[in-house]
Amino acid sequence: MNDTLYMQRCLQLAGNGMGHVAPNPMVGSVIVCDDQIIGEGFHRRYGGPHAEVNAIESVRQPELLIHSTLYVNLEPCSHYGHTPPCAALIIKKKIPRVVIANIDPNPKVAGSGVKMLREAGVEVITGVSAKEGEWLNRRFFVYQRQSRPFVLLKWAQSADGYLDKLRDNTCTTPPIKLSTDFTKMLVHKTRTEESAIMVGTTTAVKDNPKLTAHHWVGKNPLRVVVDRLLRIPLDYHLLDHSIPTVVYTEQVKENEPNLTFVTISFADNVITQIMNDLFRRQVLSVIVEGGEQFLHSFIRAGLWDEARVEIAPLWLGEGVKAPPMHGQIISKEIIDERQIITLAPQTASTSLITELR
Repeated sequence: MNDTLYMQRCLQLAGNGMGHVAPNPMVGSVIVCDDQIIGEGFHRRYGGPHAEVNAIESVRQPELLIHSTLYVNLEPCSHYGHTPPCAALIIKKKIPRVVIANIDPNPKVAGSGVKMLREAGVEVITGVSAKEGEWLNRRFFVYQRQSRPFVLLKWAQSADGYLDKLRDNTCTTPPIKLSTDFTKMLVHKTRTEESAIMVGTTTAVKDNPKLTAHHWVGKNPLRVVVDRLLRIPLDYHLLDHSIPTVVYTEQVKENEPNLTFVTISFADNVITQIMNDLFRRQVLSVIVEGGEQFLHSFIRAGLWDEARVEIAPLWLGEGVKAPPMHGQIISKEIIDERQIITLAPQTASTSLITELR
């Protein structure tokens, strides 16, 4: 039986949950009997049935389950959460063999699902397509292992390395247009796939951004802004109460509908405080946009997991420099004459780097 082939199908199915299941992982499941797929499923939405449940329920001849192998890219859960434990369901259905890509790093599972299955006499194989499984769920693995959101840095720059021309601290002068309509649409698609998006005060004041996904169909991310002195004008988009927004400040201010003010100390490590608070809010991933200083603060702190840089075929000669970046290039694309480069830190685990060059 080709375990790798069926696991690849699991991973393909799991990807359908992107943007819908956070802070849960993306999981797909395939059930095979006599080298024929008899059931498939994936985790469709947070709080809904898990992939294994959907796969088992899709089987039209349940009597075949006792002769089948269940494939799943993440260890079946063994605890009661929003749904009953999948390991118990597998045992109940007398499925004799289970193949898994990755052990669940969640302390509530962390090998206990495999243990439950094996103690019930189920043959369990682990580590099949493990590298691909970690890459798919890299957000979830960072969230569980490091107790913080996965951090995706994102910016657009000119060919000579500038984010923008020099502008004053108002929104009267628009920024240089470095993205095309199509690449902007892709940025908004990314926003629907991540849990939150964050900017600093300078970007919020100068650009008055909406930070929504209005150029793509899907959910809006949680908006996050750092505004130490509450300088953002009250009539700006970020304070319009239209979607949930968190403001980190040193001021004390009462919350408003869809607008949460969190008081932190700006004398201590601001980024760490924000990451800890977002983790407590179950924010799986965050896109960090903004100016050079804001982006560089994450780079300098070593608090980033991926960077997506759009390079426009324009030369500005002077302006706001893009942050210095040193990392492993994991993909390069050419879109509308723009280069889209994705990087990971040099210190990233090799298991989280795929060969996309």
